[in-house]
Amino acid sequence: MPLNAALAACYQATRLFIGYSGGVDSHVLLHYLANEPALKAKLCAVYIHHGLQAVADDWLNHCQQSCDALGVEFKAIHVNAQPTQRQSPEEAARDARYQAFKSLVNQGDAVLFAQHQQDQLETVLLQLFRGAGLKGLSGMPAEISLGEGRLLRPLLAVSQQAILDYANYHQLNWVEDPSNQDSQFDRNYLRNEVMPLLTQRWQGLDAVVTRSARHCQDAQSLLSALMHDKMLAMLDLQNQSLNINKILAYSHHEQQWLIREWLDYLQQRMPSEKVLKAILSTVLLAEEDANPQIDLNGKVICRYQNQLYCVNKTANIDCQQVIIWQDRTQSLNLDNNGVLSVQAVLTDEIGLSLAGDWQIKYRQGGEKIKLPFRKGRHNLKALYQEAKIAPWLRAVMPLLYIDGELAAIADYWIGTDFLAADGEQGFKVVWQTEC
Repeated sequence: MPLNAALAACYQATRLFIGYSGGVDSHVLLHYLANEPALKAKLCAVYIHHGLQAVADDWLNHCQQSCDALGVEFKAIHVNAQPTQRQSPEEAARDARYQAFKSLVNQGDAVLFAQHQQDQLETVLLQLFRGAGLKGLSGMPAEISLGEGRLLRPLLAVSQQAILDYANYHQLNWVEDPSNQDSQFDRNYLRNEVMPLLTQRWQGLDAVVTRSARHCQDAQSLLSALMHDKMLAMLDLQNQSLNINKILAYSHHEQQWLIREWLDYLQQRMPSEKVLKAILSTVLLAEEDANPQIDLNGKVICRYQNQLYCVNKTANIDCQQVIIWQDRTQSLNLDNNGVLSVQAVLTDEIGLSLAGDWQIKYRQGGEKIKLPFRKGRHNLKALYQEAKIAPWLRAVMPLLYIDGELAAIADYWIGTDFLAADGEQGFKVVWQTEC
């Protein structure tokens, strides 16, 4: 089972984390790498405990013992794999695994999964049955970014039979997951009921479909690279939004590619065809004063000032609350609304004085503030419109009150009456949020 080419990236990695379930595929990969002297010292086998199987603790113990016998570091991570309302059990478990591995890797590290040629065949067929496009029909990539590191699949061109032959030759012991026989799950149904018929008729089908997936990957890569550059040319780096007029200058099919490249750039899961069409027709083509929104995996796709945004859903915030900020040397966590901190400003910048009693409130309506170098008092609504503050930020923008008077609006404006005196160190409030 030669893997020299597939393992090239492993030799460059700082650490190697192997997804190790104790099954035959991951056990073979672990055994193979543990017998490579240049790689063994980098290895850490990681067992993800989903808590979904009664025998999961037994599997964990088996994995620990196998790693001890091989002299390989072992780590077990417990995750919450319960599906949300819109998730399938398989999707929830997969997402939990990926998040666990993302938390492990640093720059230069690699995660290794043991998916093989038949897994690739099943993935491509499932994507085909779901009506996927080029990206889906490309199957699983052999290498991809994962958090700060890389995800590698060195067995992707290896047949399942070759893996079994290796395991039997080396007399390896592995666990069998009984849920793999439950054909109510799509992949298991395909594997247990459909694949035996297909491979009986078309021998070597896994290798053939894997080759087709590589062709789709090549086409996907070329188109993606072309449209990625076009997407970056219309991207506002500060707020990660796209210029709508520039999107509409392209054909309908190119618009779809641009949106996909943008969402991929934002590390969002690809939308369904139905959702993508809704973004193009409902959001892009809306009147300028309209504010249509499309839900997308916990985010919202919306528009403002001719820009297309992908933002968090508006948090459930108690806008009547009053938060006392006593220790300004410490950050202040706002419930569902980011973090506030105080930072010193440069000597030539205007800043706040730290004196007085500080409170954080939210907009109730009718608030006004007097600003440096400007006449009169200014209504918040007019200031937000002038600064083109997005509508979804206005209600949740924290307001700083000092001694009961409005002193600052997040990190946008500072009131004249609360500026640091000449010769006094000034400060500013910084609001960190994902929105």
